[in-house]
Amino acid sequence: MATQKTISPIDGSVYVERTLAEPQEVETALAKAVAAQKEWRKTSLDEREAICRKAVEYFLNNADEIGLELTWQMGRPIRYTANEIRKGFQERANYMISIAPKALGDVEVEEISGFKRFIRRDPLGVVFVVAPWNYPYLTSVNSVIPAIMAGNAVILKHAQQTPLCAERYAAAFEYAGLPEGVFQYLHLNHEQVARVIVDTRIDYVAFTGSVEGGHAVQKAINERFIIGGLELGGKDPAYVRADADLADAVENLVDGSFFNSGQSCCGIERIYVHKDVYDQFVTDFAALTRTYTLGDPTNTGTTLGPMVRTAAAEFAQKQINEAISQGATALIDPELFPAHQSGTPYFAPQVLVNVNHNMNVMTEETFAPVVGIMPVESDEEAIRLMNDSQYGLTASIWTSDVEAALAIGEQVETGTWFMNRCDYLDPALAWTGVKNSGRGCTLSTVGYEALTRPKSFHLKINA
Repeated sequence: MATQKTISPIDGSVYVERTLAEPQEVETALAKAVAAQKEWRKTSLDEREAICRKAVEYFLNNADEIGLELTWQMGRPIRYTANEIRKGFQERANYMISIAPKALGDVEVEEISGFKRFIRRDPLGVVFVVAPWNYPYLTSVNSVIPAIMAGNAVILKHAQQTPLCAERYAAAFEYAGLPEGVFQYLHLNHEQVARVIVDTRIDYVAFTGSVEGGHAVQKAINERFIIGGLELGGKDPAYVRADADLADAVENLVDGSFFNSGQSCCGIERIYVHKDVYDQFVTDFAALTRTYTLGDPTNTGTTLGPMVRTAAAEFAQKQINEAISQGATALIDPELFPAHQSGTPYFAPQVLVNVNHNMNVMTEETFAPVVGIMPVESDEEAIRLMNDSQYGLTASIWTSDVEAALAIGEQVETGTWFMNRCDYLDPALAWTGVKNSGRGCTLSTVGYEALTRPKSFHLKINA
């Protein structure tokens, strides 16, 4: 039997080892999901809500233990990991549960004498969720909870790095009393994922991952008449105007650049600063970066843990070296971070200046604690540079002028436009990307549309 191993970035040990699903296990899961969904769709929204809220309760009751598992699986410091459950996961799950009655309610149309007409939102059937390791609960909850609330069955395939997250969902739904088969998980490799996608019993695919992975999912989907939601990469920009609260911008953009070791699809990877405040911004940004503590993420004093694997750190270093060879200047001395060691996933944060868009570090996704900062002379230059990207997930502006923020935001090609904040998902707003950041939508009432299909009722009630 084939197995998968989760190598902890903390010390290189095998933290979890799991057997990949055998073909019969996959077949059983698919058949069970179809059968369970036929009954689940008949349940009331009140019943679904009670079960989903109890599942959230399980996660909150076990947040500390889940946080420790997360730290060992993917390296985020222990001081932060439980908050993925207590804050973002809970907020998104509870919000999507609370809006379900409105989002899933019948769509009324104008009355015509002698007829009853409306549009009902039917569940799709079986939803296949393929989730990543970097924010394993925050990414998966966007689809898992609303899919179940909408009356679908869910099969979850979690990343090899974070298999325990899938098992935690199963434990939570068992605790909540969800009927057997409505939620299941499978440990699969890439080839198995592709085979599941083309199976006619899968009705929707929710994928979060790389652009390369998105292409592979899209290729498999293309063999079917189904669609999928693809949340892919990002190279998210920030623009600091001359009228910005500089201290606030520095504090939040440093965090937006380096939290989770920069391993966030909506983390800040490039910053454009008006020339009038550029020097001060760069000085303060670099100074705050130097206060981070890189080290063992199981220590509560650590603020920057290892990257997920050594190869990721080596890729980031390659981008830095290329940029320096093209004229960039690195402001952070890695020796300030003793844990930074070549050949390991422990990687010091880096701030690059004298950068431009001929450098990969300003155009290709880095997914690491690395950020480039460029001066700009005008809003127009900032807009041009922010749009000069194959990605379009989020972008942010730092200013005291709301009208300017709105006017500039109208011109920036992005799924989410922030003012004076970044790297956050508001569950009341649609989470979506443009260009190579993907397609589709999760969260908000709009997010329920992808998990249902419209069914029109046209009833003639008078002869």
